[in-house]
Amino acid sequence: MVGTQRCSFCGKDIEPGKGIAFVQTKDGSVSWFCSNKCKVNRISRGFKPKDTKWTAGYEKGGRVS
Repeated sequence: MVGTQRCSFCGKDIEPGKGIAFVQTKDGSVSWFCSNKCKVNRISRGFKPKDTKWTAGYEKGGRVS
């Protein structure tokens, strides 16, 4: 049985057969994205998940302890 992947940007679970796998040519590492919105925000625009309010990694108030 194939397990689920986790989105590299927003942290959502991705079901098998869904999502986008982005392979970097420099080192061959694979980043999984649940939608094109997540892929564009991370790859093209260079946004960080901790600065984007709708992601699971958002740091409310600046610092997480």
